[in-house]
Amino acid sequence: MTAEHMDLERWLAETGALKKGHFQLSSGLHSPAYVQCALLLEHPDRANRIGAGLARRVAGVQVQSVLSPAMGGLIIGFTVAAALGGPFRFVERVAGKMTLRRGFSLRQGERLVIVEDVVTTGKSTLEAIAVAEEQGAVIGAVASILDRTEGKGPFEVPFFSLLGLVLPTFAPEDCPLCLAGEEIDKPGSRPVP
Repeated sequence: MTAEHMDLERWLAETGALKKGHFQLSSGLHSPAYVQCALLLEHPDRANRIGAGLARRVAGVQVQSVLSPAMGGLIIGFTVAAALGGPFRFVERVAGKMTLRRGFSLRQGERLVIVEDVVTTGKSTLEAIAVAEEQGAVIGAVASILDRTEGKGPFEVPFFSLLGLVLPTFAPEDCPLCLAGEEIDKPGSRPVP
């Protein structure tokens, strides 16, 4: 177990970032647990340490810059880029579609790492990959603080994380919390039905 792994578990508990309840995730799945990484990253010194740890994980992959999906990937993407010494850019959702805005552009053949806070289904990450590839960039790797995919990351490139979390998820129609009549919270940044 790495020092980053041990610190992350402690920090998740200390910051209250690991929430318990009934949540509709950005993926549309339901879960009795939600990780609010904004709380984990609210102190710059801790965010920088986590970013440096994630940068060490991707150090063997030759990348020139970092691209993250807004909102969750903004802080961690920036700190990973700082640790790697390269530029940071982000994609954001406009009218339901991820896009590169704010004057950002990617060069033909530019090698990127896509950085996220939490990957559950990988939908936002895959959308960011599509935007980058449309611009002619090459994806060298995907990285996230937390991997909720249970080792089934849906990416065609190497996927690195600092900690794998196995937290149950349910299709809405199979959710025992819904069946019990528990009120649902929708904390994610992507609009959900």
